Amino acid sequence: MGSMFQEEGSSSVTSSPLQFFSMMSLSPSIGSPYTWLRELKSEERGLALIHLLLTCANHVAAGSLENANVMLDQISQLASPDGDTMQRIAAYFNEALADRILKTWPGLHRALNSTRIVMVSEEILVQKLFLELFPFLKVSYILTNQAIVEAMEGEKMVHIIDLNAAEPAQWIALLQVFSARPEGPPHLRITGVHHQKEILEQMAHKLTEEAEKLDIPFQFHPVVSKLENLDFDKLRVKTGEALAISSILQLHSLLGLDDEALRRRSPLLSKNSNGIHLQKALLMNQSTLESFLNALWGLSPKVMIVTEQDSNHNGSTLMERVLEALYSYAALFDCLESTVSRTSVERLKVEKMLFGEEIKNIIACEGAERRERHEKLDKWIQRLDLSGFGNVPLSYYGMLQARRFLQSCGCEGYKMRDENGCVVICWQDRPLFSISAWRSRK
Repeated sequence: MGSMFQEEGSSSVTSSPLQFFSMMSLSPSIGSPYTWLRELKSEERGLALIHLLLTCANHVAAGSLENANVMLDQISQLASPDGDTMQRIAAYFNEALADRILKTWPGLHRALNSTRIVMVSEEILVQKLFLELFPFLKVSYILTNQAIVEAMEGEKMVHIIDLNAAEPAQWIALLQVFSARPEGPPHLRITGVHHQKEILEQMAHKLTEEAEKLDIPFQFHPVVSKLENLDFDKLRVKTGEALAISSILQLHSLLGLDDEALRRRSPLLSKNSNGIHLQKALLMNQSTLESFLNALWGLSPKVMIVTEQDSNHNGSTLMERVLEALYSYAALFDCLESTVSRTSVERLKVEKMLFGEEIKNIIACEGAERRERHEKLDKWIQRLDLSGFGNVPLSYYGMLQARRFLQSCGCEGYKMRDENGCVVICWQDRPLFSISAWRSRK
């Protein structure tokens, strides 16, 4: 059996922790590991950790807290936030499972988390690090901007609604493309939606500055709001302007509100109710997301570009979510193992403040509190289609630009797939993010 993990600095493109999952069937009974665990080689330790995590998750799901506690202790001895890929992932999954147990004592849980405040500056920092350490957002920006440029050909008044206006880089690049347009730049208005006023102020400043430099007529309109509370009148969509909507990693967070609303409407659907019935009922009552998509459709955008995590983290049972999340986060942690030093502070911050928090949300939370409900592209296609949107295939030129950019990253593990005019970005063969373009079917 070849080495599953490399020492620091060597590439893990050919062998990665993802292979552990396919090997699990080879070692169904690793038994109850104790002291000898610490002497294990990296690959054996990886297998042991997966086994322990799944056993622990089973105990947590069954409410068997004493057994779960024993497992958490064993995992803690093997896992490490600065070790190899599998040790790092295990540290965050262990924390998430422990957090789920703690939530059964709400007073204790609240007391232990009462001083946790995420500063706006930290939020900005971790998003910037994600942008820098991974190519996913940059690929999304390239494809989103190209789809907008193509849809807005010849338009004199262009309005873009950014549903998560946190990063000026995307729109600075678009301003530059518009300034070189043969027929001259359009009059551009960007409406930025974000829950932090401070972040919108920074966006406004940077974009206005760039527009002045390029001599493009420009306005930035900030809307301070969480997505689920968005008042569509505040978007100020006017007749006579061509509208584009950009949604990057936003729509999945609305799925949790449907879950909660449904539970309130249907008291019979308790937490322990049959997962299949719950899912059927959910599909029939897609309230929040459905009305949100219907409202977007009502704005008649010429183009709407949606980027989402391409993973199935919205299963109705804990075990489904643990397995799926182990798979996809193993791929994300493996990207970093291949490209960034293990001692990198930036890497640690992204793993802890971004991925660690997402893993915790997927595993420890339920109902409206569980926001990270990532779903696969086919589910999004279904939803957007039902809401009256028609798919707009991403152009050959856009895909060419994105492919060239990915190749320029100098890491062979990143791949891009064309799926019926939509794009899926993968690490090895594991799909991680999807990008698709839409317009209102009238």
